[in-house]
Amino acid sequence: MNLPVLAGTLSTVLFALGMLPMLVKAARTRDLASYSLGNLVLSNVANAVHSIYVFNLPAGPIWALHLAYVLASALMLAWWLRYRETGREMTGGSVAGRPEGSAMGISVSEKGEQS
Repeated sequence: MNLPVLAGTLSTVLFALGMLPMLVKAARTRDLASYSLGNLVLSNVANAVHSIYVFNLPAGPIWALHLAYVLASALMLAWWLRYRETGREMTGGSVAGRPEGSAMGISVSEKGEQS
């Protein structure tokens, strides 16, 4: 195996392993509130368009890497759509343990006053 193919294979494995904690946490907690629907949709559209390019290249590590990205972004979008309400219920209407409306740790009263 030549050096570029070896480097491509190693980087593919590392990138795929790097996505696993995000996927496992999303599957376990079903809390995807911190993910943007716009980003997830655009990532999936971009992956679909990029597939035209990638799958016209000779088979190799780039195919595996692209498939990992396609699967990860498709799963995240599907989970976001499926669990958008479930995640809130599981966290009691909060994000990362903070009351709703205090994403930056700012308390917001019922009247909308900050404290």
